[in-house]
Amino acid sequence: MRAHFRREPARHVATRLYIRTHKSVLTPTNILAGTTMPPVPSDELLPISEGPRVVIYHQTHHKPDSEEPVSLLPLITKPTGVTHVIIAAVHLNTQPGDLTLNDNPPSHPKFATLWSEVSWLRAAGIKILAMLGGAAKGTFARLDSESKDDFMAYYSLLRDFLRTYSLDGIDLDVEEEMSLPGIIRLIDTLRSDFGPDFLITMAPVATALLPAQPHLSGFSYFDLERQRGQEIAWYNTQFYCGWGDASTPFWYDAIIASGWASGRVVMGLLTSPKLGAGYVGWEKLEGVLRGLRWRYGTAFGGIMGWEYFCAEPGGEARPWEWVEKVGGVVRRKVALEAPAEAGGQGQQTQQVPLRPFGAALPAPAHAYPAESVKTLQELGFDQQQAVAALNVTDGNVEQAAGLLFAD
Repeated sequence: MRAHFRREPARHVATRLYIRTHKSVLTPTNILAGTTMPPVPSDELLPISEGPRVVIYHQTHHKPDSEEPVSLLPLITKPTGVTHVIIAAVHLNTQPGDLTLNDNPPSHPKFATLWSEVSWLRAAGIKILAMLGGAAKGTFARLDSESKDDFMAYYSLLRDFLRTYSLDGIDLDVEEEMSLPGIIRLIDTLRSDFGPDFLITMAPVATALLPAQPHLSGFSYFDLERQRGQEIAWYNTQFYCGWGDASTPFWYDAIIASGWASGRVVMGLLTSPKLGAGYVGWEKLEGVLRGLRWRYGTAFGGIMGWEYFCAEPGGEARPWEWVEKVGGVVRRKVALEAPAEAGGQGQQTQQVPLRPFGAALPAPAHAYPAESVKTLQELGFDQQQAVAALNVTDGNVEQAAGLLFAD
């Protein structure tokens, strides 16, 4: 489970968007007054519509224990290389007509700064998507109804939300059981309503893009890609919280070896150790990113970060620094040579050494007791399978064993 995909704490429900020093509503106009915006992107970065993506999720919209909004504007006032921002998380709740962004209606005054800043980012060429679903289960179960009327009762609210805020796309983060026909119906309906330029992305865990591995979504992403791949822009793939390992390029290579095009797989990272297991610090991450960019060239799918507000090394004071560092590697016009251990060979090549999924892959970091993993391994499963099954079952060893034997 993605424990970090959460709703904002209830203490934020009554947040007012006033800046204490000015006693005025925060708007792009008074934020940028007197500010000179440097060229974005810088002349060392690829044009925003070309090359690997730099995607950042934004769910924590206010600083913890504070009424102060977390501003997105440094993403465009600094040469971060960001290409896409995903606003999280949209939920379709029990009663039709009840759509929330985290814990509140999207029109709540607490989001005034968010939506006004979104307009600035879009004007700078950044594509803005909304994330649907996440760890709070129920949204996709409601959209999976066999009844067309029931489906439309929930879907129409999502459609109207996307139109109201003029969003460029939607990220479908299916972390609960959903049928393949159900997700196809949702994708087809979105495409029919929003046209060919509307971005539809998916957010699977890394094991979902590897053969015969447990994951969260119920349906097969291999089957979905065969049937509707042309409608899906790319996959924001989670390489953390026990679902994969971003400290080496091997998991990414294994996915490509399984038949996925590199341009369709965005490598998902934690931006801070506060957000879960599997965070990779910059000292190691830089070499991995240089290796992937060097070997895959501009066909590398890019990097996704969960999430913006506390990204290291700048933390809550300067979260854009993580984006700037990542963008400075993967979106350079001329790729930096990779360290030898990350695949550097002295010259850039599109010939990628494919590493099949198996025991040779490094074990992903996770938060489960060693005894739980060992118990499943003694039943005949490898460590990757054991950790993935524990993720699906929230650490319940008995249920994890049943899931593995069922497969």
